[in-house]
Amino acid sequence: RLRPEIRLRPRSITKSRGRSALIGTRMLTLHIHGEEKYDDVRNLFIPGIVTELKLEHSLLSLSKWESIWKVPFLGNRERTAEQSLSYIECMTIGRVIPLAYSHLAPEHAQKVADYINDPMTATTFRDHGPGSREIITSELIYYWMATFSIPFECEKWHLNRLMTLIRVCGEKNKDPKKMSRAEIARQNRSLNAARRAKMGSKG
Repeated sequence: RLRPEIRLRPRSITKSRGRSALIGTRMLTLHIHGEEKYDDVRNLFIPGIVTELKLEHSLLSLSKWESIWKVPFLGNRERTAEQSLSYIECMTIGRVIPLAYSHLAPEHAQKVADYINDPMTATTFRDHGPGSREIITSELIYYWMATFSIPFECEKWHLNRLMTLIRVCGEKNKDPKKMSRAEIARQNRSLNAARRAKMGSKG
């Protein structure tokens, strides 16, 4: 069988990001060590490769993916194998050899899943009752960022950490009339502690 010529020219997925944009982020690096193999579906040889992929699960990646597939990424919707691979491509930053995606293995997929599900924070919440059934899209998250004056450069944060920050802002901006007595008491204690710290007072 003749082996087709495949060019291994790196291509840039995204521009390099400034140092300030990396605050609150943690990328995932996948090390690819692929041996030469034959693709029966496409009827061609896939050359071996040693490289790495740098991924970021962020609002920016989410927005790119939704612009391609026209469906919400978040929620209980099942994604096809093609859609899952597409999201890995949308998560990729820096220069990459496209051939690397052909050598992704199940262990890489597991690492990506673990990375996406990592809360990236120590903050926890006490849930009260059933959650909202609102469909969450990238535009809605951008709206929340604008509402709470969260800098748009945070679109490059790990998505779970950004969502936690948005929820903290929502909790802190609740209508006092809807807060329980215990929550109001805790809020008053926190405010008093902050005032005392500012004034250097102990009372």
